Amino acid sequence: MEGRRNPFVAGEGIPFLIVTAVGFVLALRYADIAFAVALALLFFVLILVFRDPRRMVPAAPLGVVSPVDGQVIEVDLADKGVLQGEAHRIRIRIDALGTYTARAPIEGKILDLRSVNDERVAEYQTNALWLQTDEGDDVVLQFGGYRLGLAPRSFVRFGERVGQGQRCAYLRLARYAELHLPIESKVLVQPGQVLVAGSDLIGKVPHP
Repeated sequence: MEGRRNPFVAGEGIPFLIVTAVGFVLALRYADIAFAVALALLFFVLILVFRDPRRMVPAAPLGVVSPVDGQVIEVDLADKGVLQGEAHRIRIRIDALGTYTARAPIEGKILDLRSVNDERVAEYQTNALWLQTDEGDDVVLQFGGYRLGLAPRSFVRFGERVGQGQRCAYLRLARYAELHLPIESKVLVQPGQVLVAGSDLIGKVPHP
């Protein structure tokens, strides 16, 4: 199944690209060539950082896809974690050269959204999204290790329904993502495995 169509560059990066492009034109006209070249290089770096390519979401309604580009660094069981009981915990180190868009791991409804201060928010900065499938399976996605204190920016709201692989947050400078799955789920990944956001399956929730 084809992922949701998005522009090649995430909307969050458009203002930076415009400013850099205008600066490049002005530098060509009023400054030296070295400064213009530096701005041109910056422009291409920004495209790399803010790129948001289309992803192929697998045809697996019960599947849980990777929310980020990165590498699995830990797979274990969490006792009395965010799901209020034993659960599978999968920690993924976010690839600094990957895309900076987080995607919903599973289709469902947003039950909760937490800010960096552990308070409910409607949008802006978030460090956790709680999703529930139509069958009642809960999946929690958390982010951590923020550089410069910049937590991901959420694209979703309370009660909103999201599709599997849908864009749900802009990662900014988060270093890792962590998924909590129901204990009855089947985990399909192991430490060291490299994942592509929105495309690679990392598990399956229990309900048929």
